[in-house]
Amino acid sequence: MGLEIIGLCKSFKDQETSGIIQVLNDIHYHVHDGRFVSIVGPSGCGKTTLLRVIAGLEEPSSGNLLLDGRGISYHADRIGLVFQEYALFPWRTTLENVELGLEIMEVPKKERRAAAMDYIRSFGLKDFENRYPHELSGGMQQRVAIARTLITDPRVVLMDEPFGSLDSQTRNNLQSFLLALWQKQKVTVIFVTHNVDEAVFLSDEVLVFSKRPAKLISRFFITAPRPRERTSTECNRMRKMILDTLETETMDPLLTEK
Repeated sequence: MGLEIIGLCKSFKDQETSGIIQVLNDIHYHVHDGRFVSIVGPSGCGKTTLLRVIAGLEEPSSGNLLLDGRGISYHADRIGLVFQEYALFPWRTTLENVELGLEIMEVPKKERRAAAMDYIRSFGLKDFENRYPHELSGGMQQRVAIARTLITDPRVVLMDEPFGSLDSQTRNNLQSFLLALWQKQKVTVIFVTHNVDEAVFLSDEVLVFSKRPAKLISRFFITAPRPRERTSTECNRMRKMILDTLETETMDPLLTEK
């Protein structure tokens, strides 16, 4: 059935004015199991806040989140979150970072070590299992972060601009790597990005959010067959449609006055 977002609103108290800042405004969306959905929108509109609410790190001000028609149990229904900053523990090796989720789940040491090594090998990190994060490249650190999330077998994986700080070649390589993993595991992915090319290349569907307070203003279904050619006619067409929608949403009204 998947994840349902029903009338979700989120507000914060402004510490300077004691007023209320509304960030999310009546978000409705149903993410079907196994779909890869990207979210784009103006900077600061609330995309990361939405992920934090879904992950259980923030309480919604109103509205509901349902998984398979029932409330989410964050103990039983594992929701994985991958950050842009990798969020690896610097005092833990690659192996120790990858096995962290299983350690929290109290999986026996021998079992979790074997599972972590399987992920390390499949993620192209063999011979780096005893290295610390500062000894790894950015792309390798992000592979460790993704492995640490996927090893717990999550129902939904939330990704907050995970490739945003990487160079373009590493970014493209990791996009292809992520797609191969997703096609194999068919986990549900909700992926926040500012890069429309990335969203079109990766996604089944791209959601466009408005300026804050964010609401869902457009949905684009990406029908180009996989594997996709980034510069194909269909991908370029979808890219232009999404960019046009974003440009209309972010345009300064003073510039459009006659």
